[in-house]
Amino acid sequence: MKFSLSSAFTVALAAQGAVASSWFGKPVYNKWHETELERWLNDYNIPHPTPSDRKDLENLVKDNWNDKIVTPYNSWDAQTLQNYLTLKGQQAKKGTEKNAQSLAQQVQAIWEETEDSANTAYSSVKDWIFDSWTDSQLKAFADKHGIPVPQPRQRDSLLKVVRENYQTAANKISETAAYPGDWLYASWSDSDLKSWFDERGYPVPQPSNRDALIANIRRNSRLASLNLQSAYASASSSAASAQQSLSDALLDSWSDSQIKEWADKNGIKVPQGSKRNELLALARKHRAQLYGDNVSASASKAYGAATSSANAQYAQATNVFAGYTDWIKAQLGIATGYEASASIASASISKSAASVSASASNVASAASKSAQKGYDAAAESAKKAQDRIKEEL
Repeated sequence: MKFSLSSAFTVALAAQGAVASSWFGKPVYNKWHETELERWLNDYNIPHPTPSDRKDLENLVKDNWNDKIVTPYNSWDAQTLQNYLTLKGQQAKKGTEKNAQSLAQQVQAIWEETEDSANTAYSSVKDWIFDSWTDSQLKAFADKHGIPVPQPRQRDSLLKVVRENYQTAANKISETAAYPGDWLYASWSDSDLKSWFDERGYPVPQPSNRDALIANIRRNSRLASLNLQSAYASASSSAASAQQSLSDALLDSWSDSQIKEWADKNGIKVPQGSKRNELLALARKHRAQLYGDNVSASASKAYGAATSSANAQYAQATNVFAGYTDWIKAQLGIATGYEASASIASASISKSAASVSASASNVASAASKSAQKGYDAAAESAKKAQDRIKEEL
């Protein structure tokens, strides 16, 4: 039997197609129930005949998926695009403030969602759809579906148990969970739904009936989660930078002998003849011990007092960030680039970062003085003790 080059090429293409299909996988909506396909189309106001064949519904979702999920910014107006840039710490290029097309290109440059990441996300909506919920809403959901809530009740533990029991809750009431229906928000009051928009500076959808409100929340929840992650990462970075600034300033204020004695008390070997820059590098390598993490029980009281003071002062500074972190968790869940919420969120991030930075500088100075005082006091006490021993001898 003859096997032509064209036949070989055809087989190769078929094989390549099979490999590509198995490598990239099928779109997540291919596995959705018909009601979920219809729900998604309704949420995005995409007309479709009723009743519709499943294949027709799936094709409609496919035709609109990228525009609505992967690159939604292409349909945003100029103000929405500008607000999103502000939230991300960017400024619209001069002269483009009202040019939607130019602004969309600027958003595209910092956009994080991809076709693959969207496909992965929508294969497990439970991992992000609850991010913009308040603690009380998570608790109400757990109570409604008989999910035990761990004590003490904290946001992380609430999210964990709700996510773990999400599928079970849906199964018990015979509801779909891949792209969930209104059942997910059954424990929310109408005022809860409207507040969700008000707190984020969103215009309340009109008409503001319950179905429309839920559809809009469901439609925006993924973008909400992405922005929460971004804002929280930014805030965490600011706090880490502030802590590093504090420890660096504290170390810089110590004399060589103080660093050596601190290292000795913490079991850190210091090479003979180490220069100051080498001492500082060694101390920074073990900077966690500056806060007493590994100080032995026999360590000098001077260092106990000094580190206690430094910790107390540092805690006071980081309270600024702690409050901001709580604000992010509670308020920035879906503070996306829409409307006034973007500028508010951006301003809060900048203000909090500046506050933490200033606090770190002040605390470093105070902690350094406290460390020196504690060290001097301990040295004086040691000298007096030695003098008393000599007298007794």
